[in-house]
Amino acid sequence: MTAVPLATAPAPLSPVRGLLRRLARDTTYVLVGLPLALVGFVLAVVGISLSAGLLVTTLGLPIIAGFLYAARGLADVERLRLAGVQDRPRVRPVYRRPEPGAGFWRRVFTPIRDAQSWLDLLHAFVQLLVAVPTFVVLVVWWVLALGGTLYITYDWAIPRGAGHQDLSQLLGMGDGPGPRIVLNTAIGLFALFTLPLVARGCARLQAGLAYSLLTGVAEMRQRIVTLEEQKRAAASAEAVALRRLERDIHDGPQQRLVRLAMDLGRARHQLTADPEAARQTLDEAVAQTRETLDELRALSRGIAPPILVDRGLPSALAALAARALIPTELTLDDDLGTAAGRLDPGLESTAYFVVAEALTNVSKHSRATACRVEVTRKVGRLEITVTDDGAGGAHLAKGHGLSGIADRVRAAGGTLEVTSPAGGPTRIHAELPR
Repeated sequence: MTAVPLATAPAPLSPVRGLLRRLARDTTYVLVGLPLALVGFVLAVVGISLSAGLLVTTLGLPIIAGFLYAARGLADVERLRLAGVQDRPRVRPVYRRPEPGAGFWRRVFTPIRDAQSWLDLLHAFVQLLVAVPTFVVLVVWWVLALGGTLYITYDWAIPRGAGHQDLSQLLGMGDGPGPRIVLNTAIGLFALFTLPLVARGCARLQAGLAYSLLTGVAEMRQRIVTLEEQKRAAASAEAVALRRLERDIHDGPQQRLVRLAMDLGRARHQLTADPEAARQTLDEAVAQTRETLDELRALSRGIAPPILVDRGLPSALAALAARALIPTELTLDDDLGTAAGRLDPGLESTAYFVVAEALTNVSKHSRATACRVEVTRKVGRLEITVTDDGAGGAHLAKGHGLSGIADRVRAAGGTLEVTSPAGGPTRIHAELPR
């Protein structure tokens, strides 16, 4: 996989252009919503009536299944339109699918057993109840805005018979073109300035109904699936860490402590018979004690160190970079080192372990001569990038060092990208929500 350069972000729109674009988008959504609602209503009424009438025969079930599929198509069109109004990514539910090799009747019952298919049909049936009033209100507001602000240009062309009274006369503003023009222009300007709010409200009302029936349940299900994946990833990461810690303790300090106990027992027996040998045995026991302490300190680095809790992420990462076997350059945002820049403890712990495991992977497998760690805080996320000039070939397959990083990042709700072509360089990029 090769790195793809990021596209240049478009220049932000001016407030006026942004308001006009939003007004055009909301107006189009509401106006197009009425014919779509009419089609959906006719589809739902015909489908329900026809299938109910033929339900006593076997034709009713295939007919209702066909209308459910048609309602699904209209629902997909509505979901595409929702993305522009609500500024949210399109979320399409995962519909039931017939099993491979399923027979005709099993395929017929597949959409009938799907709850979301019935929600699509319900939306097609009730959408007209919202589309008609919002359509009427928005069209009337557009007419008031355009007709009122341009009233001065066509006042002379309006026929007025004997006994005709204008609104300005009824309100006691007087007779003649002056009061008429002032009143109608004021109404037009009021409608013009409030038009974006009215269009937005009408669009949000239509979109709210569509979202609740077509997308809300799907997003909730997707959120549940995501949380389950994060839970499994967290459990996997902790299980791997515990197994590794258990193995390291068993192979290292535990064996040394057993030997230390044996040396102390031998020294106790040698005290009376051979004091010199006992002294040498005690010297070896002291050396074993020091080596055991060194190993325990090394193992404690796999647990959140006190420096992370006391002094924050920058100091903990600096200690990691200083202990790394490969020369490591560390780049951090300046505000991460301040008290106001402290992150959530859980986020700091995840970021620390991501960098720690990445540096361990670099030292064990990359054959690199230099490494760079960069931690930056962006809006709503923390980005961690670890690059090295090693041999490349790193991937996220289970059984490799990077799988632990992937589990930790996924458990925190983040994403991990590994770019490591053969021959290097390797780039590990993690994004953690905050």
